[in-house]
Amino acid sequence: MAIERTFTIIKPDATAAGHVGEIITELERAGFRILALKKLHLTRAQAEGFYAVHSERPFFESLVTFMTEGEIVPIALERDNAITALRELMGPTNASEAPPETIRGKFGTNIERNAMHGSDAPATAAVEIAFFFSRLELDR
Repeated sequence: MAIERTFTIIKPDATAAGHVGEIITELERAGFRILALKKLHLTRAQAEGFYAVHSERPFFESLVTFMTEGEIVPIALERDNAITALRELMGPTNASEAPPETIRGKFGTNIERNAMHGSDAPATAAVEIAFFFSRLELDR
């Protein structure tokens, strides 16, 4: 297997509940190397830009409102098979259906307030990482 990069956001629900440290610990225990992270509060325009791919979906407005309600922690990660490994660690999108050992099972409550976002493909990960981090922040 080759080293792969992926991207996650610890969402406002998990950040407000004080779960950032626990989630980062779980990521590191699962073998992820943190390339870059920051804490910020998205503006509406930033959230709309990041989630533009969903702009025609019925949940878009609710998602943008949720993602701007508090601080988030975007994180660029790498490890072998990073995208699949992160998605398995997170659990299903709907946290109410997530196994209790997954991050969403532990810290999420429903399909929207599900503690974290994770990239679904290498191309998506590259775009999402570039949205939040410059090459200067990533290259070491």
